Amino acid sequence: MIGAGIGVGIVGLGGMGHLHARNVEEFGADVVAGADLVENQRQQFAAEFGAKTYETHEGLVVDDDVDAVIVTTPNRFHEPITIDALEAGCHVLVEKPLAHTLESAERIADAAAEAAGICMVGFHNRHAASMAMFDQQDERSRFGDLTHVEANYVRRRGVPGPGSWFTDPDLAGGGSLLDIGVHALDLALYAMDFPEIVEVSGIARSTFGRNDEYADPDGFGDAWDASAETYEVDDSVSAFIRCEGGKTISLEAAWATNREPSMDFRVRGTDAGAQFDIGSTDMDILEAGTAGCDHYADVNMTGDSSLTGHKEQDATFLETVAAGIEPQTNTVEEALTVQRVIDAIYRSSETGRAQRIETPERERTEPAGSAESAESAEPAGSAESAEPAELEASQQID
Repeated sequence: MIGAGIGVGIVGLGGMGHLHARNVEEFGADVVAGADLVENQRQQFAAEFGAKTYETHEGLVVDDDVDAVIVTTPNRFHEPITIDALEAGCHVLVEKPLAHTLESAERIADAAAEAAGICMVGFHNRHAASMAMFDQQDERSRFGDLTHVEANYVRRRGVPGPGSWFTDPDLAGGGSLLDIGVHALDLALYAMDFPEIVEVSGIARSTFGRNDEYADPDGFGDAWDASAETYEVDDSVSAFIRCEGGKTISLEAAWATNREPSMDFRVRGTDAGAQFDIGSTDMDILEAGTAGCDHYADVNMTGDSSLTGHKEQDATFLETVAAGIEPQTNTVEEALTVQRVIDAIYRSSETGRAQRIETPERERTEPAGSAESAESAEPAGSAESAEPAELEASQQID
């Protein structure tokens, strides 16, 4: 088993925490500890996994049985937990986005570069069957040169709910873009092998949060409260990203908008194109030819339905930890690029002008001493200082 002998601790024991715990346990790792401010969450986790639990992450990261830490808390607390875990000598998988702000993400990247352990970021859709098939076809040059990606993660009605941490900018850092748009953006940059970005423009809108007559037919935003003071984030975003060599990305992300929902992902190449739903098991390849007569040639590829992004990602994390090698995917540097683009989209929306981003090179260096001796910036906030209701991890799994 790929996870044999690896002790895993989970910080944030909501739905995502349980999902990761089940996955790593299936791959042979030992779920040895969990941390959450909410007592009921700790009790449920202990009952299911037989793991010791902590009220705060500080005790978990220095537990001798913990080799690797998975972080599934609200975005603001990714920095203090991840840095503490790295400085304690643990390996870390932190859920997307890397952080709630670009500055916080940069501090995580600095700490990861100095740490002895590895750090990976949870962009699980890269590992879905559809993307795995795309990667193989792209490696065979079936698409030619990639020129444009249309990336959509759009809900018709799906605001998590005013008053939750998702709509609090201090905890989340943003709205639909940082919650679900980040998946589509990461996948687009990943498909194009993270090209150099020339310019970013975008608009972030907040339309539905203050609407007393907001319709929620699916009951997505439980206990809707239009008067909540913490709906200060975007519920839809449109963006356009220009990259080197004429490559471009168009992005649509929405918690709520008046159109059909879509997770449509389309890639255009000079020889062929591809389209699939983000996270799906199927992919269509679009080609044209002249053999016999001018014609279109569309191919549907159906992948293994048991190949899920979350499972494959967790397996990759455990394999990387066991091998003691640098991550080949889901790297902190890639996640930092995604965070820079997100920051540029918000800046473009605020200023009404396209934005350029700087991507300075970072080199991972071996620490001079132990991981515990590395210096780190003061964390943006302490996870333990939040109210329990704010820290409880989301039960929603995207």
